[in-house]
Amino acid sequence: MKIPNRLAALVNDGLIDEVYYPLMSGKEAQVFVVRANNEVRCAKVYKEAKKRSFKQAVQYQEGRTVRNSRRARAMAKGTRYGQKEAEEAWLNAEVEALYRLAEAGVRVPTPYWFVDGVLVMELVVDEEGDPAPRLDDVAFDPDTARAYHAQMITEIVRMLCAGLVHGDLSEFNVLVDHSGPVVIDLPQAVNAAGNNSAKMMLTRDVNNMRDYFGQYAPDLLVTHYADEMWDLFEHGNLHPDSKLTGEFAQSNVEADLATMMRIIENAKEEEEDRKERERMARDGEF
Repeated sequence: MKIPNRLAALVNDGLIDEVYYPLMSGKEAQVFVVRANNEVRCAKVYKEAKKRSFKQAVQYQEGRTVRNSRRARAMAKGTRYGQKEAEEAWLNAEVEALYRLAEAGVRVPTPYWFVDGVLVMELVVDEEGDPAPRLDDVAFDPDTARAYHAQMITEIVRMLCAGLVHGDLSEFNVLVDHSGPVVIDLPQAVNAAGNNSAKMMLTRDVNNMRDYFGQYAPDLLVTHYADEMWDLFEHGNLHPDSKLTGEFAQSNVEADLATMMRIIENAKEEEEDRKERERMARDGEF
């Protein structure tokens, strides 16, 4: 097993006791299961800027506060010092978002410490104590899909009320533990009030959840939670306990009901086919 230099340095310094195995790899980082302070944790090792495949960093950084004016000017000019400071700000973004969202009641992993591009945090586990699966690895019946979708809408509302939009939320960035969904991967979280792309990103986040759970519960595919919550947010009327309906009147857009009905019918047929395949597998009918 090849250990990244950033992680190996912490092992050599004694901050991490042992590296067990790699857990996952993404656009910005690799995640390893480790032992630190005699506890099993996960260590997220951020890739260097030139090795990251996430290409829209500038769009995501818009609206982030830089306290030091010299740093802000250097980052804006793109000087060598500014690039270094921008990289540091990017690396710190997830830590800051995790603490902020945890305080707001959002289900996120508990962060412990962040050193030299390595974030050590809680290892989210399932009922057996194994690393929790990602949402895309879990199958749902319609009722459970609706319940989990409702939980995710609640988490997104809490994030928005805390002033943040995830910016890259999908079934690949949500874990499922014994209590439900846990939101992960937040380095690209954006300032909801200070980023011109925040509404677009929120809509994409919400619709990703709608489309995923809509595979199991097709009635979710005709909901409009993103428009509803953003309208409430813009007018200062969104609260963590706001009761949303998923309905929103769009004055300038006529819904193509025929298309939506076809989508629902196709999804229902796919669900019936999936159930039949599962039944045949149980009964050995191949």
